[in-house]
Amino acid sequence: MTSTCDFPGARPVPSPNHGERAGGRRPDMILLHYTGMETASSALDWLCRQESQVSSHYFVHEDGRIDQLVPEERRAWHAGKSFWKGETDINSCSIGIEIANAGHPGGLPEFPKAQIAAVIELCRDCGERWQITPERVLAHSDVAPIRKVDPGEKFPWHVLHSKGVGHWVEPASVGGGRFFQRGDRGQPVEALQSMLSLYGYDVEATGDFCEKTEGAVAAFQRHFRQSRVDGIADISTIDTLHRLLSALPNFRA
Repeated sequence: MTSTCDFPGARPVPSPNHGERAGGRRPDMILLHYTGMETASSALDWLCRQESQVSSHYFVHEDGRIDQLVPEERRAWHAGKSFWKGETDINSCSIGIEIANAGHPGGLPEFPKAQIAAVIELCRDCGERWQITPERVLAHSDVAPIRKVDPGEKFPWHVLHSKGVGHWVEPASVGGGRFFQRGDRGQPVEALQSMLSLYGYDVEATGDFCEKTEGAVAAFQRHFRQSRVDGIADISTIDTLHRLLSALPNFRA
């Protein structure tokens, strides 16, 4: 990698872990992660070690500094086994951004304002250059439910959306009413699964509220209804999902 970065404010910190994007794919997705390690320096070191076999395009420090590890034209190794809207090679179609944060292992610390401001600036720049639509700015947990939970339920997606990054609607308040959970079966469960699948999650409309469905519901909540992440499809979750779908361009119910 040369000393020139795709994002003007970034510092080049090359990682050896990258390859060709399959089929000459252009990135049309931004995938956000937290590092989940105790310190930013140890996370950055790991992403730049050949033996780790992992990397990302960018690394955002707590104070807002941004490092570029892999050129955007290359395929960084950040998503792992994943799925979104039928696509299973997420690495070939995405730009991966690692955000220094200890995450769930470290008690879910808050993301500093300077760091979030830098993430917003970086996402806006990447989005404009690659014409990435808002609904394609996603969490690692969205494309790998159950397996991954980052960047977590404390990540301020609403703040990003207020600055023009990502897809969002105000989540419905948590309340009472009917809900669906693991083990339930029937047409309402099938309808829920269809909505999750339409949005992009890896769920089949079987009518059986299985472990996979529970994982997708929890991933959805972790991104879009963060006040309660329990994998139970309550009225708040279903209403929020329906309004998100309705807000998609060219969506037809």
